[in-house]
Amino acid sequence: MLAPLKWINEFTNIPFSTEEEIQALCDRLDLTGTGVEGVEKLGSQFDHVVTGQIVEKTKHPDSDHMWVCKVSVGDKNLGEDGNPEPLQIVCGAQNFEQGDHIVVAMIGAVLPGDFQIKKSKLRGIQSCGMNCSARELGLSNDHEGIMILPEDAPVGMPLAEYLDQNEVVLDLEITPNRPDCLSVRGLAREFAAMNQQDWSDPIEADLAKLEVSKTETTVEDEVEVTIEDAVRCPRYTAAVIKGVKVGPSPKWLVDKLNSVGQRSVNNIVDVTNYMLFLYGQPMHSFDLDWLKNGEEKAHIIVRAAKEGEKLTTLDGQERELTPDMTLITTESAGPVGLAGVMGGLNSEITENTTNVCIEVATFEPGSTSRTSRNLKLFSESSMRYEREVDAYDIEKRSAIAAALIKEVAGGEILSNAEGNYGLIDVWPAKTEPETLKFRCNRFRNFIGDDVPNDFIKDVLVRLGCTVDEGKTADDEFEFEVVRPTFRPDLVREIDLYEEVLRIWGEDRVPSTLPSSPDRVGHLTTYDIIRRKVDNTLRANGMNETLSYSFNSADDIALFQPTSAKESVNVEIINPLNSEQAHLRQSIIPGLMESVRFNINHGTKHVALYEIGRVFATTNDRKLPKERVRVAGVLCGNSVEKTWMSDARKFDFFDAKGVVEDVADVLNLPKVKFKVGEPEEFTFLLPGRIAVMYSGGTQVGWIGEIHPEVASKFDVEDTVAAFELDFSALEKSALPAKPYVDLSEFPAIEVDQNFVVDEDVTCERMEQVITSAGGKLLAGVALVDIYRNPITVGPGKKSMSFKLTYQSTEKTLESAEVEKAHSKLVSKVAGATGATQRS
Repeated sequence: MLAPLKWINEFTNIPFSTEEEIQALCDRLDLTGTGVEGVEKLGSQFDHVVTGQIVEKTKHPDSDHMWVCKVSVGDKNLGEDGNPEPLQIVCGAQNFEQGDHIVVAMIGAVLPGDFQIKKSKLRGIQSCGMNCSARELGLSNDHEGIMILPEDAPVGMPLAEYLDQNEVVLDLEITPNRPDCLSVRGLAREFAAMNQQDWSDPIEADLAKLEVSKTETTVEDEVEVTIEDAVRCPRYTAAVIKGVKVGPSPKWLVDKLNSVGQRSVNNIVDVTNYMLFLYGQPMHSFDLDWLKNGEEKAHIIVRAAKEGEKLTTLDGQERELTPDMTLITTESAGPVGLAGVMGGLNSEITENTTNVCIEVATFEPGSTSRTSRNLKLFSESSMRYEREVDAYDIEKRSAIAAALIKEVAGGEILSNAEGNYGLIDVWPAKTEPETLKFRCNRFRNFIGDDVPNDFIKDVLVRLGCTVDEGKTADDEFEFEVVRPTFRPDLVREIDLYEEVLRIWGEDRVPSTLPSSPDRVGHLTTYDIIRRKVDNTLRANGMNETLSYSFNSADDIALFQPTSAKESVNVEIINPLNSEQAHLRQSIIPGLMESVRFNINHGTKHVALYEIGRVFATTNDRKLPKERVRVAGVLCGNSVEKTWMSDARKFDFFDAKGVVEDVADVLNLPKVKFKVGEPEEFTFLLPGRIAVMYSGGTQVGWIGEIHPEVASKFDVEDTVAAFELDFSALEKSALPAKPYVDLSEFPAIEVDQNFVVDEDVTCERMEQVITSAGGKLLAGVALVDIYRNPITVGPGKKSMSFKLTYQSTEKTLESAEVEKAHSKLVSKVAGATGATQRS
């Protein structure tokens, strides 16, 4: 939410004239729960853009529609002699004359759309700037010609100064539970409360002066409203203004919209946008004659869309709708708007519009959110409706909008049958404000600070609550608090505590240790294992990340082993969008999204891990089963190119090495890796899949993501990945390695070559050698693998092992070693079919 401080200060008085005051305001906002993402000074986009005057206008010698102008910009352009010298600018507009005051973009200016002004030649004539239209400056959609200023406009003044746009705008991160702060008026209330200042709304004071004469035609003669589902649309109002003249908005209105990042469209639409940002109340203006479509009365119907029904929205896109979406329709014109998201193109306000119907309504947040995300159609209106718009005081906002339209576009506001402001108001299920208790002593005990009763009451009142005070039977001071309807997040007493605490300031609460007599803190087994895993993965150069716990059904199916028993997806009732409609069953999809994000942002070498929960269920379970897993991905170069060596990319063995380090740190017993079946792990590259075991417990898998799967995430490099079950790690981990006394006697090393069939694995060979070696065999290490169909034989391979013999009791003699080694070779040959290779 963009917060223009000058506009906010029309309701209160927040100092922001110096950098120190702006910084203090930002710090205070951060402490009260409203994050400041940036500070922008409006007018900076008009750097090198100044006011000017046409001092000479002549025809271009090689063009029948272009002019060569001499434009004075005061002292902003100096000649070689140091005196002001008019700029020579070639211009194709036709709406100006010599002597006109205009807006000039000088060399070095950057206009909206990243359009840079440079010295250039147009048909052989040098041009040193550009005469600008309002659209080129981003001030409105008017591009019929250049922007003509009043005759008394100064020459050479920076445009930002001339337009009085030296505005400071804060870019605020508004949390989803604070819809009231998505408006200038709501922010003024919030700013005033956190600074313990008063605030007022001069617009509502002016509303009392609104006079509506009884009109010959009433609003009931023009509009009728039917709501078919009160859950989808709790309240809908319609007002009518006849005889308006659509045109440009006055400067004050354009400036207000510019300050919140909106471009002017026309005076009718601008008023509804102004009300949206001022009150946080989305509004829509329909062309009344189109709603009628030849009928005497427009019958507006709010209903569910039909399957396959279509509507072309204001952005020109045809949308195919589903029954979970809400439509604004009329009996004669059909669909005219997508409720809470965007109006229809067919009923938009055009320059030919003379009669306007103003819609001010509320729509169910969940339905609006699903509609917006399923259609990938996001708007300022949908953002507010998703967070819940206050259904109270709609009649006031409608009357203010009508009065403003009459002010800027003329026309007649229709009355109702009684002669008052004409409003068709359908409110099927009106709810009353809720009353909450606030026990002051309980609050003080809860936060651990002595906050005065007067401060508590003052904060609640400034935040919009109605407070009645009294004492309970046990003489505790207690408030009866009626929460404002624009704060749907205040539903419990503890919520009121949070409001008072954040204004009081958590930084003011003294730090105290909680009392815990006769208790000694300690880490749980889970905490100990987690810390070891974290430290090991970070020591391997991996960075911890956190991804969403939601996936699409396609991603879940893509990364699910075929033997997964609990394969039923856990569907979310109210998902943010269709891509996050199910709880994840694997962490890998989220990590792959992180790989894509990093690569797209220039990070070529990615090593990420995450420890988090996954969710799965079966048809006969009521609640999903949660498991903690640790997963990691490696992509890019593990070794960069140097003068000594070439670059090397991450592969399966890097991931296996990381997992082996984890197993070593956790002292996992009897760790084995078995070849994984491609039919089981369809998302991994065949031949690069391993399943890890500790004893008889399956711990997880390691592999390289299949290129076809990686390409779905726009990743072309090899991605090595692993995913381990944390409960299996916790179950198998030992607190320490078994103690083995070091031998003080020398060892004897023997090199042995075995020729075996191609399908005999190194793991199998090491198992047989270790078993056959007895007590004297202290170590086995694979040194080399050699294949040659001529010298070794087809379908064969030669495996070279370094065998270490050592005793803990004495120095071994050659004869003992030869005997033990001969026995070992014989047993290996019998168990594996191996032969010796000289």
